[in-house]
Amino acid sequence: MAAHQGTRVFVSGAGRGIGAALARAFAAEGAKVAVNDLDATAAGAVAEEIGGIALPGDAASEQGVKNLIAAAREGLGGGIDIYCANAGVPTGGGPETPEDDWAHAWDVNVMAHVRASRELLPEWLERGSGRFIATVSAAGILSMLGAAPYSATKHAAMAYAEWLAFTYRHQGVKVHAICPQGVRTAMLEVTGEPGQLVLAPTAIEPEEVATAVLAGIAEDRFLILPHPEVADYYALRATQPDRWLGGMNKMQRQLEGRA
Repeated sequence: MAAHQGTRVFVSGAGRGIGAALARAFAAEGAKVAVNDLDATAAGAVAEEIGGIALPGDAASEQGVKNLIAAAREGLGGGIDIYCANAGVPTGGGPETPEDDWAHAWDVNVMAHVRASRELLPEWLERGSGRFIATVSAAGILSMLGAAPYSATKHAAMAYAEWLAFTYRHQGVKVHAICPQGVRTAMLEVTGEPGQLVLAPTAIEPEEVATAVLAGIAEDRFLILPHPEVADYYALRATQPDRWLGGMNKMQRQLEGRA
């Protein structure tokens, strides 16, 4: 029997990129998949391809999350076993970035996770099982050049995933944080010079991320690192923060030299 035969899975931001790869990977293992995206055409195409259900809509706003989870429960046969909080926005800039852009980054990259878990936890705690998968990014355990809103919100998403994990683990709720570096998606294309300097040289395919996620689930690992070298960077940041900051500043100066 396939590893996820009959498992009911919801994936946000699944019209393309990592989300679409996750939807395909779960479907290939026998799961029933609800494919969400703001782009209804993209969601519909992926759902048709994998035999899932398309649920276009906003997976970030409070009412949008409520509506989507209610529709997914109905469409998947009564509940959700795995929720993939994958939708994200790569907001760049620093303190000069407009307030509305900062707020949007918080809404999509952090509050979407809070709102989804708020809706899902009563169901999961009642039955003693559930799985929350957060697409965080290596920026959530390191940081990203030229992208303060993205870095700050992804750090917050990581902290929230950790909190969920240690708060509900003994009650059967499992949590995973996916932290890839560069992935060959449309999001990489909009990261500009910082992305070309830091992410593009080691970028991997979305399917490689999905493979890492399935392995992480099988091994019950919280932290999923599709780029293994990120573990070394993470350790350096924790144990030698000044050295790590110096290395990041060196790349920042390289970036400014390119301008």
